[in-house]
Amino acid sequence: MAVNRTPVLKRCRALGIEPMYLGIDKKSTRNVNRSNKKVSEYGLQLREKQKAKFIYGVLEQPFRNYYKKADRMKGMTGENLMIMLESRLDNVIFRMTFARTRREARQIVDHKQVSVNGKTVNIPSYQVKAGDVIEIREKCKGSARYKEILETTGGRLIPAWLDVDQENLKGTVKSLPTREEIDVPVDEMLIVELYSK
Repeated sequence: MAVNRTPVLKRCRALGIEPMYLGIDKKSTRNVNRSNKKVSEYGLQLREKQKAKFIYGVLEQPFRNYYKKADRMKGMTGENLMIMLESRLDNVIFRMTFARTRREARQIVDHKQVSVNGKTVNIPSYQVKAGDVIEIREKCKGSARYKEILETTGGRLIPAWLDVDQENLKGTVKSLPTREEIDVPVDEMLIVELYSK
């Protein structure tokens, strides 16, 4: 599996995003002395794509596949793309506050600690649907790891499209998110422009 070894805060600075979107509380204290070079239209489009890929932890080929699928769906391609990324199982675990970061959520799913509608699922890119019941498996619930996670993520806002029972580490997807409910600083229209060239 391809792993990006660039420090997270460095990537955040380069892409101009706040680490809190990744679930990281640290602030970057370094001043960024950017030269005032004008970024081309292509440069802006590429940066938006890199932002989306970085925030959701998706590699280039799967991201392209998401775009193709979003393009075939009804409605706006950009909105469909963002909704599909937001509906990934690892992202939903992160949104339910059962993981501090999306990377940790991905690891939790990989390690078969999550069940969807009573069945164990270990595919981070699994697309959740409205009505799905997502739960941390019974044998993992008592571990100290989840106590620590809930202490850290206790104050985090849970999106309106999820219904979460933090005590029992269980949640329900009430409906798929709308674009307005996705608080990710990505301009998906630029990604659509990039791919439609």
